[in-house]
Amino acid sequence: MKKIKLEIIGLSYSQTQSGAYALVLGESDGNRRLPIIIGAFEAQAIAIELEGMQPTRPLTHDLFKSMSNSFNIEVEEVIIYNLLEGVFYAKLICNNGEKKEEIDARTSDAIAIAVRFGCPIYTYDFILSSSGIILDESSQIESVESKMQQQPAPTSATKLSDFELNSASTEELKDQLKRAIDEEAYERAGKIRDELNKRKTS
Repeated sequence: MKKIKLEIIGLSYSQTQSGAYALVLGESDGNRRLPIIIGAFEAQAIAIELEGMQPTRPLTHDLFKSMSNSFNIEVEEVIIYNLLEGVFYAKLICNNGEKKEEIDARTSDAIAIAVRFGCPIYTYDFILSSSGIILDESSQIESVESKMQQQPAPTSATKLSDFELNSASTEELKDQLKRAIDEEAYERAGKIRDELNKRKTS
C-alpha cells in the first residue's frame, strides 16, 4: 500500500472529551485532516518539542531518544498503520545501521517520538478515507473538533454509563480496563481500576 505523508497541523484542548487533547494531522499533499484524541501527558510531550522548550529533567520520550542515540538507533519513520473500532495503531521503524525493526507503539507516543527524531509520519489511504475530515486550508482546529462531534463515537469500549460496575464480573472489568487504557480513556480506566481494587480487599 502507498504511504501518505502527514504533517502536524495543530494541537488543542479537546471539546469532545474532558481532560484530553485533539491532535490534528493533515496529509502533506491534500486537504484531508486526521484528528486523534490523546492524553494530556502525551499532548504536553508533543507541544514541548514543537515549541522548542527544554524541560528541567528529561521526559519519558526524551529518555527514549537519548537511549536510542547512545546505542546508535535511529527512528526513520512512524506509520499509523491501522484503525480498529476507533483505535489507531502505530509503529516505529527503527534502524541501528545493521538491521531494521518495527516496534508497536501507541499513536500519541509514536508522534511524540517522531517530533524528537524529526522523522516523517505516514498513514494509509484507507485510514484517511474512513476517519479523515476534508477541510480547506483556512479551517481552524475548532472546525475539526466541530466535525468530530458530528461523527459517530467510537464503539471500541463500552462507556461506564452503559453498564453497572457492581454487576459486571471481574473478568469483564479487566477487559474493560484494558480497552480503556488502549483508548487512553484514563478517567474511565481509573474508575474501573478502583472497582477492581475494592473487590480485592472485600
